[in-house]
Amino acid sequence: MPVELRHVRCFLSVARHLHFARAAEELGIAPPALTKQIQEAERLLGVRLFHRTKRSVALTAAGEAYHDEAVGALEHLARGAERAALAERGELGKIVIGYVASAVYSGVLQATVRGFRARYPLVEIGIEEIVMREAGALLMEGRIDIAYVRPPVPYPEGVEARTVHRDAFIVALPADSPLAASSVITPAQLCDQSFVVPEQESGTLEVARRGRFTARVVAQPGTLADVLAHVSLGGDVAVVPRSLAQCVTVPGVEYREIAGKAVPSEVAMVYRRFERAAAVKAYLAFAGS
Repeated sequence: MPVELRHVRCFLSVARHLHFARAAEELGIAPPALTKQIQEAERLLGVRLFHRTKRSVALTAAGEAYHDEAVGALEHLARGAERAALAERGELGKIVIGYVASAVYSGVLQATVRGFRARYPLVEIGIEEIVMREAGALLMEGRIDIAYVRPPVPYPEGVEARTVHRDAFIVALPADSPLAASSVITPAQLCDQSFVVPEQESGTLEVARRGRFTARVVAQPGTLADVLAHVSLGGDVAVVPRSLAQCVTVPGVEYREIAGKAVPSEVAMVYRRFERAAAVKAYLAFAGS
């Protein structure tokens, strides 16, 4: 039988008091029971831990050596118990967040992560840019815990979404385009344009619907940075979130509002419906507060 925690506690109490009666009182056991525990520990360790006489108790050399390790072991166990309690409350752990660039441009990702880190400083948060259509699969595979995307996005069973930011779509066009002379662009004015489409194509499709034309898509490069790069080269336009215009300036690109009722855009936080990780659940609760 190995030395157990009860043996260590008894040893440390006697070492602290160098008196069996006082140590027994501290532990809430009878002195004979404490003596038995120490004798059992010495037998299991194969060493003598104390010099004992009728008048004194002192640590042996072996006892001195064992003492420092025993103190460290108990402190380590105490830290382990504390960390377990923190993890149970969601105050310790790791969260991996996937995001599309427009979630960064909107500021919603930064505001939530900064606030959560201030409240839960022991939770490690990793972030990585993802392809929006892969968000659901990444969640279900456990490669990320939360995703920030722009709906509509198809989700697998077991994934839920919550809107965390509302925005509207506008038009990005070349600075030398004749349309740049207008302060507001009607959907019908875009009927003869060629479109560069970001990951979220719903804005483009809605503008085309309102203008009663079929959008001529010449490129769908993926990220909003790629989309703006295409627009800056001239000849093409793009329908992008308004938040992009508020924080990204690209030479050769102008932004214009779309006339009429706003073409809505949103950022949604996507997560597993039956989440088990306490830290992730704490983040979801914080983001929804």
